Amino acid sequence: MASSTSSPAPGSASKKPLDKMADWFRRALSKKPKKMSSSQHETPATKSSSPTPSPAPEDSSPASSPAPEDSSSGRWSRDYDICVCHSEEDLAAALELVSYLESSPGGLRCFLQLRDATPGGAIVSELCQALSSSHCRVLLITPGFLKDPWCKHQMLQALSQEPAAQGRTIPLLAGISRDACPIELRFMYSVDGRGPDGGFHQVREAVLRYLQTLR
Repeated sequence: MASSTSSPAPGSASKKPLDKMADWFRRALSKKPKKMSSSQHETPATKSSSPTPSPAPEDSSPASSPAPEDSSSGRWSRDYDICVCHSEEDLAAALELVSYLESSPGGLRCFLQLRDATPGGAIVSELCQALSSSHCRVLLITPGFLKDPWCKHQMLQALSQEPAAQGRTIPLLAGISRDACPIELRFMYSVDGRGPDGGFHQVREAVLRYLQTLR
């Protein structure tokens, strides 16, 4: 006896799933792809290669020091301000004078042959060099100076180098009168060393006045 249940037409069962799959593909293709942000496009390598700002290094160069004083002119064109000429027996008095001049305001630079001459140097050459390297000369005129031939040589050498220079050769009379002063120095004003300070202050002021003319 034939069954009364009707079976679907051939191919109708497989058509429905195919239609669903086709619809899914159409929907998938119809969707626009999302745009990636610029941050998503960067790769780890790109991110790490971008330089990071670093603080500027501190300036380690030393501060500019003031320019040294011009040594080609003025006071600093010579090594000494004063060359002190004296007899050997008056070394103590000469040292006292030099100590006063060097420690007073202005710090005068003094040459004292028995203290500052180069060991092994020729005595005459050292004296000539010291006189030519000094702006002023102080002649410590004492009884010992008058009787010492070497002191007379110092005096003549000082006068012969720059005889017309005013105020550069300063006779300091100590223990003698003006009448006993060497004849070569009588045309010059001298400092009287009989005062309480031995004439040291007057010598200093005379040297400073001359140095002011060099500025």
